[in-house]
Amino acid sequence: MKFDVVNLDRNKVSEIELSDAVFAAEQNNHLLYEVAKMQQINRRRGTVGVKNTSMVAGGGKKPWRQKGTGRARQGSIRASQWVGGGKAMAPKSRDYFYRPPRKVRRGALRVALSQRAREQQLIIVDAFPVDEAKTKKALEVLQRRLKLDNALVVDEQTNAALHKSVRNLATFDALPPEGVNVESILRHKALVLTQAAAKALEGALS
Repeated sequence: MKFDVVNLDRNKVSEIELSDAVFAAEQNNHLLYEVAKMQQINRRRGTVGVKNTSMVAGGGKKPWRQKGTGRARQGSIRASQWVGGGKAMAPKSRDYFYRPPRKVRRGALRVALSQRAREQQLIIVDAFPVDEAKTKKALEVLQRRLKLDNALVVDEQTNAALHKSVRNLATFDALPPEGVNVESILRHKALVLTQAAAKALEGALS
């Protein structure tokens, strides 16, 4: 596929040819679901822990005899119906880690990139130079010059000023090519890639 390469004023300056396998992949919602689920579920800490009857201290002795008192029979003051007793069917701490195969993860990234390309929400800029880490200047470029209100910007890790400038914005985010993920792409309406980032993604996903 050929894409227009624009400058920060959205004027075409050249063209770039990118792999169809990466930027024109067939839509597959199941791949997107599996990888988005992986990212969300792996953020669960799973540290909840509630004591059941066997874990609560005390209650070893039967509070009163079985028969003859007129009261309901009880085996322990730490049973679940007592105040201070254990919780019946208590939830336990667990590991929610989930990781689909590598082919699924890479395939989902291809689908997400291709989806933005089909929607014409994939913008490739020749470069995104930032002299200093100033959030206000980055916002001006994104909103006034590129005419975007919600976007993910991808440029090389060496452009540290860009990453620092964009990360404080509510509706924008910046990532290096190594950190691009399905959830970040889907959470933003547009995707802005520099030429270097586009080539890096093509090389990693081809």
